[in-house]
Amino acid sequence: MDKLFTPFQIGDTELENRVVMAPMTRSRAMSGDIADELTAKYYQQRASAGLIITEGSQISVQGQGYLFTPGIYSDDQVQGWENVTRAVHRAGGKIYIQLWHVGRISHTSLQADGLAPVSSVAVKAHHSTCYARDESGKPGPIPVSEPRALSVAEIKNVVLDYVQAAKNAIRAGFDGVEIHAANGYLLEQFINGGLNTREDEYGGADPANRLRFVLEVTDAISAAIGAGKMGIRLAPYGRLFDMHAFDGEEETWLLLADKLSARSLSYVHLSDQKTLGEQAIPAGFIEKFRAAYSGPLIIAGGFDKPRAEAYLLEGKADLIAFGRPYIANPDLVERMVNNWPLNEVNRATMYGGDEKGYTDYPFWPDNRK
Repeated sequence: MDKLFTPFQIGDTELENRVVMAPMTRSRAMSGDIADELTAKYYQQRASAGLIITEGSQISVQGQGYLFTPGIYSDDQVQGWENVTRAVHRAGGKIYIQLWHVGRISHTSLQADGLAPVSSVAVKAHHSTCYARDESGKPGPIPVSEPRALSVAEIKNVVLDYVQAAKNAIRAGFDGVEIHAANGYLLEQFINGGLNTREDEYGGADPANRLRFVLEVTDAISAAIGAGKMGIRLAPYGRLFDMHAFDGEEETWLLLADKLSARSLSYVHLSDQKTLGEQAIPAGFIEKFRAAYSGPLIIAGGFDKPRAEAYLLEGKADLIAFGRPYIANPDLVERMVNNWPLNEVNRATMYGGDEKGYTDYPFWPDNRK
């Protein structure tokens, strides 16, 4: 049997295989940013994955940067997600929720009372858009607003928002949570030395300062729900949303790897952004990260079955996350096991809308001609 389809333990959870459904924003929560019956159907269809990681779920109103994304901060949202986890578990699957704060990748129209989004510093993300309503009220990509810098007291409050969201997730029946610290969102806005020029204990030239926020979030969630129920997603050398290179970049990521290794998390999840048209993780870095981090490692970034199997056999990763193939192939595991062809993704229906391009992709052999 291919190693990709063998069981694996992450934290408190035993997985049937090493295939992970990567988190992907779909903007289908059309009523009150609450996961609904269509959300439950979408994830239940994909329950043969060893692990499902949901789309990013905002931990607060402040943390939202996209319309129609299901949050995890209100009782109604918890109830909506509870229907999702029940459906996935009924189908034999395991599911983590991704906890999300977009930071500066937002717009005043999405914020309470029209306030500015927040970040590590008051620097706008150039050439970056969020998903909000334009001047005519039509949903779509619009330029992000200029942010303001969080105060130290406000940082402490955001940590509490993460903790409450994690508790809500467990109450909703999730097997665990994934901290979203990648892709140019809030936590990476603190990690990145090219952006974070704060002069307090949360920024500046010292990487330990720039890592303080993400490690405080990690430790607080671990204390609340247990390290065996949490993972974290990182994007080393990521350039999405106006992230830039900085001095000591490799040192920063390997220091974080070492710090996370000591915390016995369920996993670390690395996102290689080359499939998003951004810079790839440099050759040799994954091996260095692997040496610094001793826990389970997931890698995402344009994998197919042969490349996934090679990474596992070479010891570069323990699990492989698949993104876009899971949009169009709810039965991706079965297709890869049997070498069946894959459905093609309809890019026009990736974001927003109804069941079209969401829950109507055919299972094999339903699409045979």
